[in-house]
Order: sequence, then C-alpha cells, then structure tokens
Amino acid sequence: MGMSEVLRSIKSAEQAAEKRLADAQEEASKIVSDARRKSSETVQDAADETVAMTQKILDDARAKAQGEADQVKAAGAKEVASIETSSTSNQDSAVEIVVNALASE
Repeated sequence: MGMSEVLRSIKSAEQAAEKRLADAQEEASKIVSDARRKSSETVQDAADETVAMTQKILDDARAKAQGEADQVKAAGAKEVASIETSSTSNQDSAVEIVVNALASE
C-alpha cells in the first residue's frame, strides 16, 4: 500500500466519521425537537384537563347549591302556605273582634 492510498484511506475514514457525526447531531436535534413537542403537548393536555376538572367542580357546586336553594324555597313556600291557612282561619275571628270593638264605642 502506497502513501497516497494510505492518505486516501485516512481521508475517506475522516469523511465517514464527519458524516456519522453530522448524522448523530441531526438525530440528536430531532430527538430534542420531538421531546420539546411532546412536552408542550403534555403541558397543554394537563392544562385542558385542569380546566375540565375545574368546570366539573363548579358545575357540581352549582347543582348542589341549586338543590339547597330549592329545598329552602320549598320550605319557605310551605311556611307561606301555613301562614295563609292560619290567617284565613283567623280572619273571621279578627273581623268579629274589630266589629265588636267598633260597636262598643
């Protein structure tokens, strides 16, 4: 093997090594880029899930509050009905007391 062949062999080996290095750098850049993209997607998915969970919690709280409000409203309506019934039954007595009071004057 002559000197020129040795030099060509060294040059060829250097070129092959440079190509492997460039390929490795390209692959590393691709891996980093994919990792960043996946990380961004994961963060966005987590944010979306957080919003959905918050909305569900709010909806559940509203439903519970509405149920409690309906119970209070129903109890108030029963109380009003009871007062109306009581006032109706006492109306005749009240009229009689007023008429008697006016008649005795």
